[in-house]
Amino acid sequence: MLLSLVLHTYSMRYVLPAAVMMGTAPTYVLAWGAWRLLSAVLPARFYREVDDRLYTIYQSMVLFFFENYTGVEVIIYGDLPKNKENVVYLSNHQCTVDWIIADMLAIRQNALGHVRYVLKDGLKWLPIYGWYFSQHGGVYVKRSAKFNEKEMREKLRTQMKVETPMYLVIFPEGTRYNPEIPKVIADSQSFAEKEGLAVLKHVLTPRVKATHVAIDTMKDYLDAVYDVTVAYEGTVDHKGQRKLAPSMTEFLCKECPRVHIFIDRIELKDIPEEQIYMRRWLHERFEIKDKLLIEFYDAKDSKRRNKFPGKSVHSKLSLKKTLPSLLFLGGLTASMLLTESGRKLYVKTWIYGTLIGCLWVSIKP
Repeated sequence: MLLSLVLHTYSMRYVLPAAVMMGTAPTYVLAWGAWRLLSAVLPARFYREVDDRLYTIYQSMVLFFFENYTGVEVIIYGDLPKNKENVVYLSNHQCTVDWIIADMLAIRQNALGHVRYVLKDGLKWLPIYGWYFSQHGGVYVKRSAKFNEKEMREKLRTQMKVETPMYLVIFPEGTRYNPEIPKVIADSQSFAEKEGLAVLKHVLTPRVKATHVAIDTMKDYLDAVYDVTVAYEGTVDHKGQRKLAPSMTEFLCKECPRVHIFIDRIELKDIPEEQIYMRRWLHERFEIKDKLLIEFYDAKDSKRRNKFPGKSVHSKLSLKKTLPSLLFLGGLTASMLLTESGRKLYVKTWIYGTLIGCLWVSIKP
C-alpha cells in the first residue's frame, strides 16, 4: 500500500505537467488557426510576427515546467549574446530534453519565438505538433541518400524572403547518443576511422548535409553559428560509466539536478563554404565537444568532473518569463472545457487537427 502510494506520487510529478502541456495544445492551435485565417490577406511578414509571439507564449509555458517546476540549475559557460541574432544552432544530441535546451537559451535572448528545428521526417506525423512545427518554419529531413537538399533550400529561402527571424536548431549526429545501444556508437566510430577522422567517445560522428545546406543557403542572412555542448549531471553510474541521459518524463520528475551548457559563438567567416571542407570543420567542432565531455565525465581529478572548464554562470529563469503564459493558456483551456460546446470544440480540434495535419504534411514538405 505504501509502495503504491509512493509510486503514484512519483508519477504525478510528470503527469500534471504533461497533462497541462498537451491539454493546452488544442487551445493553442485554435488561436493560431484563427490568426492564420485572419492573416491570409496580409503580407506574410505580419503572419510570422504574430506566429512568433504565439509560439513564445506556448514555449514559455513549457519552460515553466522544465525550469521553474523542476528547479533544475542551468549553468552556462562561454558567451551567450544578450541580443537576439539570426543563427544556426548546432548541438550534441542525447535525449528529447535537448530540444528544450535550445528554448532555455533562446528565452534568455528574448528570441524564443524564433526557434525552428530541423527534424527527422518521421516526427511530422506527431498529432497536431508535427503539422504546426512545419507551419512555424521547421524543416523535416530524411537521412542519407533520401535527404532532399532542394526541398530544404527552398523552405529556407522562403523564410528569408519574408524576413523570418531564424534560430535554426540542428543536431548533426542525426540520432541520439545512447550508451545502452553500443552498436550505434561502434558503427559511428568505425565510420570515422574508415574516413580518416578522429574517433569520438562521447558523441557520434556528425553528418554534414543539413548543416551545410542551412549555412550555405543563409550565409548572407545569419549573424553567427552557435556551437552548443550539453551535459546532464547525474548521468554516470557508480562504476564511472556513462548512463542514458534523462527522458522528458525523468526530467520532469526532477531526476536531473543540473544542466551544463557550453556555448561557442562562431563567426560565419571562420566556417569553410565548400561541403568537403565544412565536413572536416564540423568534425573538428565535435572533437572539441568530445574533449569537453571527456573532461566532464572522465577527468582523473574528481574536482574537475561534472563541470566544463572556464567561467560559468548559474542562470535562473524568472517566473515573470513563464508564469503569465501558463495562466493565460491554462485559463483559456479551462474556460473552454467548462461548457458543453467548448468541450465539443476541444475534442474536434484534437481529431480534425490531427487528421488535417497528417494530410497536410503528406502532400506538402
